[in-house]
Amino acid sequence: MLNKGTFKITMNKNIVLVVMDTARAPDTKYVYNKVSNSSIERLVEEGTEFTNAFTNAPWTLPSHASLFTGTYTSKHGTHAGHKFLDDSFPTLAELLSAEGYQTAGVTNNAWVTNEFGLANGFNDFFKAWQYIQAETDFGEIKLTTHGVDLVKRSVKGLLNGEIIANLMNTVYGQFIYRRKDYGAKRTNSIVRSWIEDRDSNKPFFLFINYLEPHLDYQPPKEFAEPFLPSDATYKEAMKVPQKPWDYVSGALEMSDRDFELLRSLYRAEIAYLDAQIGDLRQVLYEKKEWQDTIFIIVGDHGENIGEHDLMDHQYSLHDTLLHVPLFFSGGAFDGVGKSDRLVQTVDLFPTILDIAGVDIPSHSQGLSFHPSSTDPPRERIFAEYRCPQPTIERLSKETDIPLEDLQQYDKKLRSVQTDEYKIVRDSNGKLEFYNLKDRETKIEDWSSEEQEVVEGLETDLKKWLSSFEQASLKDSTEMDNETKKMLEDLGYLQ
Repeated sequence: MLNKGTFKITMNKNIVLVVMDTARAPDTKYVYNKVSNSSIERLVEEGTEFTNAFTNAPWTLPSHASLFTGTYTSKHGTHAGHKFLDDSFPTLAELLSAEGYQTAGVTNNAWVTNEFGLANGFNDFFKAWQYIQAETDFGEIKLTTHGVDLVKRSVKGLLNGEIIANLMNTVYGQFIYRRKDYGAKRTNSIVRSWIEDRDSNKPFFLFINYLEPHLDYQPPKEFAEPFLPSDATYKEAMKVPQKPWDYVSGALEMSDRDFELLRSLYRAEIAYLDAQIGDLRQVLYEKKEWQDTIFIIVGDHGENIGEHDLMDHQYSLHDTLLHVPLFFSGGAFDGVGKSDRLVQTVDLFPTILDIAGVDIPSHSQGLSFHPSSTDPPRERIFAEYRCPQPTIERLSKETDIPLEDLQQYDKKLRSVQTDEYKIVRDSNGKLEFYNLKDRETKIEDWSSEEQEVVEGLETDLKKWLSSFEQASLKDSTEMDNETKKMLEDLGYLQ
């Protein structure tokens, strides 16, 4: 079955979907306005910037699962309590591949891999931390120094026949990977090689996850200095602790100055990624693909950098985590400029299928915002945080803070918002009300008029939840040691 708003077109356009992992919209805009010759600003001038774009989940795994299936977290069931996207719904890559598209993905985030079901449908899928793509993953060698474990895994690799690949990946991981960046340069090199080798008679769908804005913030000095306060040095900024779980648990105190410096480093990471996106664009130009490509940039979620007494991107549904950048270039999106239309990342699923002229499955919960779509404009944004990540038990163990002092994080969250107001309801029954016209200001005492707004939003949330069948899955995913180490290096304590 198809969505009623679906239309059929044939464009044979390539589609490139770039995820700026952990990028939040206001900082991205700040960067492209500050940086000269910004590749992102050029896209804004040529295409469309959606200034009111929001994700539906505040961290990578559920956000990407929604991006790929067009469903919210409660429907696809992929989150900290069930870390695997099953085959209940066809993915973008599967649907486009079935229609003749070549599909390829390049990831720099260990959550976005086949191990968690997110490589389904890709003809080619590359982990940027592997110099030679191999089943045995030595990507964490650069991140750890466990000599005994390395020997054991090396012996196992020799026995399974991937001798050369494993040895080269070991050297690459130990001495090269993440020495200069979080894999963006390596990613662009992979893309160049893939385009050179692909079947040029077919359109392609290319997905890329760039990780640069993610903790730890380690931008090159030349990119950081323009963003630092006038009285700060790069050396001082790089000494600021980047330990989110120590901070949120109360085991680490940080000053306003610390967070000012971290925000500078964070923006510098976005500026560095802006330059790398420019290099990616140049690759497409050189290979004569740009004119036949719809180019999309989106953030999968944002970041708390001291805001709301939080750090990283867990335990919250504030707009610092939900408001993400979204840019389109090519085809019907060219020449639009800026749009304040309310959109969600879950809406990219039907929109991309509309671009490709592919029928939209009835399971999709997104609303296409393609200029030719008959889907109505979105009036509500829904978001979910289904399970604490890390659990408060793990947080307590890692920080030595008693469990009873961490109970404020032991809850699930759901939110609904318009362009004016927002409510967040947690699993303990608490409700928070925000005025979005005043930078997400929390309203403590509600007037009778505001009470009607709250009740209306609560009704909207209940109707939305009752409009679809929610997944009831228990976690059965077992990660290998390499993936666990990589995720821990990114700050994800399991």
